[in-house]
Amino acid sequence: MTKHAIPLPGGKISVANSPWQAEVELQIQFYDLDPMEVVWHGRYIEYFEAARCALLDQIDYNYQAMKDSGYMWPVIDLQVRYSRPAVFRQRIKVRAAIVEWENRLKIEYLVTDAASGQRLTRGVSTQVAVQISNREMCFVSPPALWQQLGLTYPTP
Repeated sequence: MTKHAIPLPGGKISVANSPWQAEVELQIQFYDLDPMEVVWHGRYIEYFEAARCALLDQIDYNYQAMKDSGYMWPVIDLQVRYSRPAVFRQRIKVRAAIVEWENRLKIEYLVTDAASGQRLTRGVSTQVAVQISNREMCFVSPPALWQQLGLTYPTP
């Protein structure tokens, strides 16, 4: 698939202005709750993953496409900041946005109440490209990612 050049915003790219975003809406289930009847903190990672998969599908570089291009992208860092708890049957929106891609794939997440838009949680994951053939980490993201983002790969 041919991509067109993507205009990038000036300044820092964030979940608010990234040209690469996806959002999923979920309803909190009983099995997501801890004994205090709020979402157990570890479940937010699964919510991030749902939004990340939607985002990767949107840019046509999902996990199968990554593998087909010869790379795996393990998560090497994950940060979560909890502001307010989510509760049973609450509908939430989880937005994922690519904010860095040159040397790593950095994705910011924002979890909000679907009805009010109130922020509940935010987070960031960092993934790096690793060549499948030799298991070596790449210090520059491979051309396949740049292409799927509609960007020109830098030449040394």
